[in-house]
Amino acid sequence: MKSRPWAFMLWAAFLGFSFFAAAAAAQSTKSDNKIVKDGSEVSLQYTLSGEDGKLIESNKGKEPLKYTHGQKQIIPGLEKGLAGMKVGDEKQVKVKPEDAYGPVNKEAFQEFPKEKIPPEGLKVGAVLTARGPQGQALPVRVHQIKEKTVVLDLNHPMAGKTLVFDVKVLDIQTAQAAPPAQPAAPAKPAQPAKPK
Repeated sequence: MKSRPWAFMLWAAFLGFSFFAAAAAAQSTKSDNKIVKDGSEVSLQYTLSGEDGKLIESNKGKEPLKYTHGQKQIIPGLEKGLAGMKVGDEKQVKVKPEDAYGPVNKEAFQEFPKEKIPPEGLKVGAVLTARGPQGQALPVRVHQIKEKTVVLDLNHPMAGKTLVFDVKVLDIQTAQAAPPAQPAAPAKPAQPAKPK
């Protein structure tokens, strides 16, 4: 039988290509796990400023913000802006009010009797804490003081504001699946009563 060196080279090239393609697919799958996507557990460093550049808050040098992407644990505009980022990526995300805390709701301004407000809250701009329907603490701002009543602004303090986030993705992990439920132990058959 005559040797066919070209057939061997073709076979070797095919094996090499197959190996290369498999390695590339594995690398692609591995790197896909390290991008921000639904189900990713993301650790984030951020600085939040108003549209005027005034600092609102930052977690630099503190614990990172951790959230699960796609679970509505952070404001929608920020979550949308983080999609597709990788570990180490930095970005500025500008979020309009409708994708953050919403517009200012005029119906959220309500009058309360002056005697129901603590003395330290009787100045415009004072921030008080009210209790929500489920008992959660809600910040409310004194908007206006009248003769017998106080007008409180029950809107979120950042309602109506465009927010600017400077973010850096510190870590991305695949969300941990809940352990499978353990099946209940089978019932033991009833034992017949022993005769007396």
